[in-house]
Amino acid sequence: MSFPLLTATAALPAIGAVATAAVPAAQRTAAKWLALLVSLATLALAITVLVRFDPDGARYQLTESHAWIADFGVRYEVGVDGIAVALIALTTVLIPFVILAGWHDADPLETGSRRWRPTQGFFALILAVEAMVVISFEATDVFLFYIFFEAMLIPMYFLIGGFGDRAHEHGETAAATQRSYAAVKFLLYNLAGGLIMLAAVIGLYVVAGNFSLQEIAQARANGSLHMATNTERWLFLGFFFAFAVKAPLWPLHTWLPNAMQEATAPVAVLITAVVDKVGTFAMLRFCLQLFPGASKWATPVILVLALISIVYGALLAVGQRDIKRLVAYASISHFGFIIMGIFAMTTQGQSGATLYMVNHGISTAALMLVAGFLISRRGSRLIADYGGVQKVAPVLAGTFLIGGLATLSLPGLAPFVSEFLVLVGTFTRYPAIGIIATFGIVLAALYTLVLYQRTMTGPVKPEVSAMPDLRARELVVVAPLIVLLIFLGVYPKPVTDIVNPAVKQTMSDVHETDPKPSVEAAK
Repeated sequence: MSFPLLTATAALPAIGAVATAAVPAAQRTAAKWLALLVSLATLALAITVLVRFDPDGARYQLTESHAWIADFGVRYEVGVDGIAVALIALTTVLIPFVILAGWHDADPLETGSRRWRPTQGFFALILAVEAMVVISFEATDVFLFYIFFEAMLIPMYFLIGGFGDRAHEHGETAAATQRSYAAVKFLLYNLAGGLIMLAAVIGLYVVAGNFSLQEIAQARANGSLHMATNTERWLFLGFFFAFAVKAPLWPLHTWLPNAMQEATAPVAVLITAVVDKVGTFAMLRFCLQLFPGASKWATPVILVLALISIVYGALLAVGQRDIKRLVAYASISHFGFIIMGIFAMTTQGQSGATLYMVNHGISTAALMLVAGFLISRRGSRLIADYGGVQKVAPVLAGTFLIGGLATLSLPGLAPFVSEFLVLVGTFTRYPAIGIIATFGIVLAALYTLVLYQRTMTGPVKPEVSAMPDLRARELVVVAPLIVLLIFLGVYPKPVTDIVNPAVKQTMSDVHETDPKPSVEAAK
């Protein structure tokens, strides 16, 4: 029997979470180092998965299948395609940086006070989220996916509500109230989506008789499983609604700004760079593969909603006073691009969307973590409380600028390639949608450059005059992310080579081919 590599990649952080939580309360530093070492070991396993994966091989590789709840056709089935491998790599790369960035975020607020926070719990919850996200990317049994798709809400709820941002303009009591509100709103929105998806999962079982993604997709492809048109559409909507909440797609997005505003910067990265990717990934893996006809039927409406997300998110980002809320609305705009690329039903669009998931995770992590370092120094999230930071902390300002330029998809940085592919892929089939979506780029330049101008340039405000520059630990967090942004901006081939074969198979699932150019190239 071969080594269960995929199971180990998900199980290691889960075991690490239990071990970290069990560290004695007085050994906070030991708990931090244990969590960091577990995350690095998980990264090593993910690199092994990446090395062993053959992009030109079978669609799902490193597969494992074991009986679980036999009476209901539920199996423990895992396997990865190129899209899943890329997102597992993204997740396991970011978690060590999240842990390092949050090294002091769960330290006691006041020695001997009731305002004590369990450091071990903070890092254990981060590892628990990592385990659940990884197995969500691996699961090829619909029921198995659903369990962890929902279960990850619990540790995220406690990370948002129990370990929120200490910087609040109205004091600790107001901060606690706002954290609680944001955590409950996050949980209720996502639970609502999950309950609707549960009904669809049950309906799928009634129609198909099992939960195996591969078996159901194969039966649909060879005609041995037939779904009535209305049945397929209702099941698609049940799945898509849950994924759209997680993604988040307008108008189901309103939980995200509150959650990112009240969470610590590392947890905000966990939300938008890691957890939310499960929603867009699932659209590709489950919606398009299981319900190809319904996916094409819903495409016009979904593209309009994605377009609204792009423009709406960017417009609201322009008017934000809070740094973290600005990044949250920028992410809503970016997720609109990702969803638009998925449902453009072109190879360029879906390749760009998958690459965008990876690049957005890196760029948002870089910008949000540097923003978190900035906020921790000043004790305020408000843009108006800053000015002239580049004169007293030039390295911090420089990394903040690179993260911002990546957010606006500057050529030469990683998000540019993915955004370009999404727009090209959309324009070839839906030119009007593609043209309007380009306004999102203009607005991104506006909110990013205005943010930098107001916080980093101009006269030095007295409150930031003694602000220290990035420390060694913070540089270790930020520098690799900047290197990745530049490397993938110049040379995205390592990622595209992995994801493109999976994208072509997804296009085959929905029986779509790329539109032919209206003008033939000159010979």
